[in-house]
Amino acid sequence: MEFIVNAEKRDKKGTSYSRNIRREGLVPGIIYGAGEAEEAISLNKYEIAKNLETDAFYSQVLDISLDGKKQQVILRDIQRHPAKREILHMDFQRIKADQKINVTVPINFINEDVAPGVKIDGGVISHLISELEIVCLPANIPENITVDLIDLPMDKPIHLSELILPEGVEITLLQHGAEDSDMAVVVIHKARAEEVEEDLTEAPEASEVASDQKNDESNEKDKEKEPEE
Repeated sequence: MEFIVNAEKRDKKGTSYSRNIRREGLVPGIIYGAGEAEEAISLNKYEIAKNLETDAFYSQVLDISLDGKKQQVILRDIQRHPAKREILHMDFQRIKADQKINVTVPINFINEDVAPGVKIDGGVISHLISELEIVCLPANIPENITVDLIDLPMDKPIHLSELILPEGVEITLLQHGAEDSDMAVVVIHKARAEEVEEDLTEAPEASEVASDQKNDESNEKDKEKEPEE
């Protein structure tokens, strides 16, 4: 998917200036990286809001059109108003085609309804990770990482090392080599209602517990009444 973001240069910086251009329907931002000078820009907030509705906008290579020239960037940060959810500022990083970059992409789970742990055993799916940081060349950035649950049974998680990745894509966590880096991504477990039901089945009936307590108390009293030899 191709994204073209129209931007204008802004000569001024500062909180008050940024506040003023937001009133005009613009979003302040910066472009940095790739050994070039930082550029302050402003963006149309309606165009940006529409682009942000597409998940791929957060991780794919974007073309920023500035002064009639296009720059390839990725979105690095979005600052939002804590209450109004208004976009306050955006950061874009320039990229080079021959340099690998770290990006975060969403995980797309498929065949959930036909997974054996769900269809046969009636289990519930737990998504333990919903997005993944990867490293690759800009041209190899996928829109998402697909995780297929078609053969997944109950209580057998899928780990990071088991994911099928596009060519040229690596998982950042697995590059570190730490013992706990191979995290579980998804697992199917028993439904909570079934767990509670089993616990109740295994637990002794309340009447049985009360009866046992009465018998114990009665035995203790009988021992007290027995004469000493």
